[in-house]
Amino acid sequence: MADSEKQKINKFINLAGDFLGSGYRGEYQEQFEIDEEIPAIENGSVVEQPKAAEYLKVAEQLSDAEAKDNTPPESDDSLELIASQINSCRNCPLGNSRLNAAPGEGVSSPLVMVIGEGPGKEEDEQGRPFVGRAGQLLDKMLSAIDLSRETNCFIANIVKCRPPENRDPYPEEAAACAQFLNRQIIQLKPKFILAAGRIAAQTLLKTTEPIGKLRGKFKEFYIGDLIIPTIVTYHPAALLRFEEYKRPAWEDLKLLRSKIDE
Repeated sequence: MADSEKQKINKFINLAGDFLGSGYRGEYQEQFEIDEEIPAIENGSVVEQPKAAEYLKVAEQLSDAEAKDNTPPESDDSLELIASQINSCRNCPLGNSRLNAAPGEGVSSPLVMVIGEGPGKEEDEQGRPFVGRAGQLLDKMLSAIDLSRETNCFIANIVKCRPPENRDPYPEEAAACAQFLNRQIIQLKPKFILAAGRIAAQTLLKTTEPIGKLRGKFKEFYIGDLIIPTIVTYHPAALLRFEEYKRPAWEDLKLLRSKIDE
């Protein structure tokens, strides 16, 4: 094995070790295929979440609307303009219950665009995506494969405002935010998309397949004239709650890095 490859592997292990808490130190043989949905808990009770088919219905409606409207984006569209419009948006009830919207942050020409579900409590307070415990874990995950929001990534969410009690965003809320995310993707033109979690994966890929069947391979995300290789993995919040998701998430990251290196 070349010295450069050894150094890369050691960096993976050192930087990712704390989020791989089970002591993972190399290749493993078993194949994880976790299909269960992650339950949401409020006040000790499981909260019923929107079904995947509901998101798919909204996604199909949006696709039909886009097909009928061939108007190109305004030539003066920019990330700053999109962020300003997000901050003043009241297109759904989340705009009235939030403290701050979290439009997204990162570099303007990203290698990878990370797309999650929606802001949590700390994101709502700061107006920034992925800054709570899950966000800190995401930063470590990205760093383990030489990615960072400061140098080569842009981080955003399906919805830009926090759903109450951190519940899943409703399909109509995702639909209200779709124009902003679409415009961000068109402006950023990322080389790759990392979809973090079930809601992001199913919304972007217009599918009802469970995340366990979507991850572990590249899909193609189409928007305008762009075709962007997209890989799905578990949301960092899921890794904090479920030990068994950590190893397959690490495999997803290594797969993304190998595709980048090609």
